[in-house]
Amino acid sequence: MKIKPTCMIASIMLVSSVLVGQESNKKEDIKAIKAMCGCYEVKFNFTETFQTEKDSTYKPSPTKIDYGLEWVELVEDKSNKLVLQHLLIVGDDAIVKHWRQDWLYENTDFYQFFKDKTWKFEKLNPKEVKGQWTQKVYQVDDSPRYEGTASWIHADGKHYWMNTTDAPLPRREHTIRKDYNVLERRNIHEITDYGWLHEQDNRKIVRNDDGKDVELAQEKGLDLYVKVEDSKCVAAQKYWKENKVMWKNVRDKWETIFNKNKDLTLEKSVDKKPLFMHLFDLKGSTPKAETDKIIDSFIKE
Repeated sequence: MKIKPTCMIASIMLVSSVLVGQESNKKEDIKAIKAMCGCYEVKFNFTETFQTEKDSTYKPSPTKIDYGLEWVELVEDKSNKLVLQHLLIVGDDAIVKHWRQDWLYENTDFYQFFKDKTWKFEKLNPKEVKGQWTQKVYQVDDSPRYEGTASWIHADGKHYWMNTTDAPLPRREHTIRKDYNVLERRNIHEITDYGWLHEQDNRKIVRNDDGKDVELAQEKGLDLYVKVEDSKCVAAQKYWKENKVMWKNVRDKWETIFNKNKDLTLEKSVDKKPLFMHLFDLKGSTPKAETDKIIDSFIKE
């Protein structure tokens, strides 16, 4: 059967239209992700909403409301990868290297949190992540935290990304709670006229070694990032300039570990100190061999 020239032309035009549309969407996605960079006054809000089990002895976490000034640095800017480093400013000029978020286009390799400092490696089919962006979130020491994939939505004047994935307990919880070990997070990142919003609908879960889950409670989170002048975050910019080489060495070391594409389990502490304390004690001029050695000491084989 011969294909008519008109049909062939129509098919070519359709494919071209799809490719142009995908590229246009990708540009919108990148614009939205980069919009999260800059200087922000942040308000953190968390409260438990439902208790699943009826237990008169159960004590929910207290409602958490906190404030901060945060600088979000664009560390890497590539067509398929954007790296955003958060730096928290405490007081006038004390800096805490905060969480990091990497955005990867059509990524297929994942480290999914299981429980108890263990992440399971999972590889998806490229068809499953077509047009999607993976958000990989890391701890303050650049060790893994959680990650998930979804499409950015640009509709009705709104720009947002939404995904549900499992994560370790955040610092505000693991310092006071020992009765659950997984936080299933529905994360929504939305770009707004004042900056951006990180909304969370979380489930507090008890998971056993077989992967069976029991829900303990649910939680609502609302983090508001209000854009302010970059000049308010000069201290964070200065810190990053002085320490970015050391932290790149740390990221590079983790990358070699992740590239092994196998399950990962970490020690909680070495020499009675968690990983972040070992790294926070270092100076910006610390050689890579030293940071490599510290990180290696936390990897369980």
